Amino acid sequence: MLGAAELRALSAEELQDKANKLKHELMKHRFQAKTGKLERQSVIQETKRDVARILTVMNEKKKEAKS
Repeated sequence: MLGAAELRALSAEELQDKANKLKHELMKHRFQAKTGKLERQSVIQETKRDVARILTVMNEKKKEAKS
């Protein structure tokens, strides 16, 4: 689980890279869930929240840049 404070310390490129990796990981978890190989179902929800947290920080940074 990623913290918002540590995400704010990252650059925009690092945030984008981390978001892409988590989206790919989410896709793998969904495939595992469909095939019955996923041990913890909660990992899907945790990954989705991490992606949302990253996107929120990215939007905050964009708004700060405009101001």
